[in-house]
Amino acid sequence: MAQNVTTITDQNFQTEVINASLPVLLDFWATWCGPCLAIAPHVEALANEYVGRVKVGKLDVDENHTTSSQFGIRSIPTLIMFKNGQPVDQLIGGVSKSKLEEMIRRHL
Repeated sequence: MAQNVTTITDQNFQTEVINASLPVLLDFWATWCGPCLAIAPHVEALANEYVGRVKVGKLDVDENHTTSSQFGIRSIPTLIMFKNGQPVDQLIGGVSKSKLEEMIRRHL
């Protein structure tokens, strides 16, 4: 995983996402998901480009059922933007880097 991408789990979700001082882009993904792997370089690039302005995290849905079900994740990749601990935006599927960046910019 890229150095500016935080691994999010059921255990650290409260601390890393809900209590984060920055907006958080959270990527719900799985190792077997082709579209998830396809957008991973975009997610990592944006994590590097927005360091200090947005926290980027990845949550493996197979290992973290509590958080995934809490947000009704039915298909992956699902990317949710959190601001002040609340989900404020969402994209589902293999979206382009520009779509991801648009979502980030709306919440800065």
